[in-house]
Amino acid sequence: MKEVEIAREPVELYKILKFEGLVDSGGEAKAVIDSGQVSVNGETETRKRKKIVSGDSIEYMDHAIRILLKK
Repeated sequence: MKEVEIAREPVELYKILKFEGLVDSGGEAKAVIDSGQVSVNGETETRKRKKIVSGDSIEYMDHAIRILLKK
């Protein structure tokens, strides 16, 4: 699992997918979330603007990342 540091929290789910390069655009991020392809903390998440905080884990296809707050 890849660890990703964020400077502040919360961050919206679709932005993390976009900025980490898991999708090509914000629109694509919103589409894959809306279609139920993304899980947060082991549960399918369909809210594009779900607030992600330190300690959350995100899975999309064969990618898994854990969010950490930068110190």
